[in-house]
Amino acid sequence: MNRIDAAAAVNGGCLVIGMKELEKVRSFFSDDKYATDATGIVIEDYDEGYAKVALRLDKRHRNAVGHVMGAVYYTLADFAFAVANNHDTEKPVTVTLSSTIDYLSEVKGDSMYAVAEVLKEGRKICYYRIDIFDDDGCKCAVVMTKGYRVPKE
Repeated sequence: MNRIDAAAAVNGGCLVIGMKELEKVRSFFSDDKYATDATGIVIEDYDEGYAKVALRLDKRHRNAVGHVMGAVYYTLADFAFAVANNHDTEKPVTVTLSSTIDYLSEVKGDSMYAVAEVLKEGRKICYYRIDIFDDDGCKCAVVMTKGYRVPKE
């Protein structure tokens, strides 16, 4: 059973974190102006090696033919990866070394969310899978990201 399934079994489908801790993490990441201000992504949940972020879609997220732009999928995934790794400001910062994205389905509805989960943690390198869903729960994309922990100076 993975972390999401286990939490759903215990908490009726929801992960539970303290509101004070969530607001602290949201405040820290509010300096990521592209993700939070320009794009409108909101942090919904986080833990060590895990994050869930969401986005309410509007016309700025759509391309000329009305579909959600690919960059929106990637920004959502990249931000989920950042939150999963960098919410503890006492630890070294983790940056993306590489990412691949596979688009599976067009987003339907008015929102989308990304769930980042660690696959492997090393001392300096980590591997994550980020799944992107629409508001119907349809998996729309899968992102694989390799990160590097930048040593503190």
